[in-house]
Amino acid sequence: MNGASRGSRVKMPARRRPARRPKRLDAAAVRALYGRLRAGMPAPRTELVYRTPYQLLVAVILSAQATDRSVNLATRRLFAVAGTPEAMVALGARGLARHIRTIGLWRMKAKNVVAASRMILERHGGEVPRERAALEALPGVGRKTANVILNTAFGEPTIAVDTHIFRVANRTGLAPGKNVRQVEDGLVAATPPEFAQDAHHWLILHGRYTCTARGPKCPQCPVRDLCLWPEKTPPAAGVTSSSG
Repeated sequence: MNGASRGSRVKMPARRRPARRPKRLDAAAVRALYGRLRAGMPAPRTELVYRTPYQLLVAVILSAQATDRSVNLATRRLFAVAGTPEAMVALGARGLARHIRTIGLWRMKAKNVVAASRMILERHGGEVPRERAALEALPGVGRKTANVILNTAFGEPTIAVDTHIFRVANRTGLAPGKNVRQVEDGLVAATPPEFAQDAHHWLILHGRYTCTARGPKCPQCPVRDLCLWPEKTPPAAGVTSSSG
């Protein structure tokens, strides 16, 4: 038996468990991330073209499941003839539809824009309300649209979570969440006050042009070294990535 008893067991060395990958950025990394985004975009702003809070509201309603570019092409002519709630109600849903047929869901959007315009006239003296509840009571306006209006038109530190921001928040570990509201609440809690006003625009533009759904530009990303996403796009052979 070579000195070993039949019932003896050979002790195997204990396996080390791999260190758990963090899922959320710590406070120092969050501050560094926003600092770099601010350095690259000192004065971010929406890409929707508008002149008044009302026109921004219309543009945001039209932008659901559509690109900002397609909305701007339509509103350039639309706002020349119906840039106020009074003119929009006079134009009517059928008249509005002729201007927005190139935008997805145009029939429903036309009805909502005219109905919202009528409500603004009847309940708010022709002015877009600054209260969330009043905004969300308007046809075609949900929490995301209300957040955009509060932030962009009225300077409130709100964050409207769209598909781009949802992706960036989860990929980087900035504010991971299973749904839009979880991500929004996480971003509001994690974002330092000095970055809160512009966080919405930094994150949406970063998601739109760098942290894209397909083929994200990780080698050129200014927050690559902070990001917790394990599937980063590798740099091309012979090219050194820069974290800014």
